[in-house]
Amino acid sequence: MIKADKDKYSDVLENSIAYLESRGFENIKADIDGYETPKSFSKVGSDISVTPDIVATKEGRKHYFDISLKSEKPKQLKSKWLFLNTLSNLKSHRFKIITARGHYKYTQDMLDAVNLSNKKPIKI
Repeated sequence: MIKADKDKYSDVLENSIAYLESRGFENIKADIDGYETPKSFSKVGSDISVTPDIVATKEGRKHYFDISLKSEKPKQLKSKWLFLNTLSNLKSHRFKIITARGHYKYTQDMLDAVNLSNKKPIKI
């Protein structure tokens, strides 16, 4: 989810956190009240920063989660996913996409467009 959509879809973010807690994830960091904000990654030489929607650990392994919802800026969302996927591969972490009802087809089309079709979205 991009920053412009954070306020609009805060309920989906809260539902996602509850889902992850019920699945045994710990040390959850999210960009909402009551949780620590995840680390942001900034591009050198510009003001662009990427922040995962949720960061959690399970069995000693860090997981990055991004929430996929229909967006006005799909190009920005695609580049965020590619960055998080690359970062997770470099550091032996995991990257997963969370989506909600009404956004499944959009999410799958976006994953196919950036050649991440091996990722299976978590449906909430």
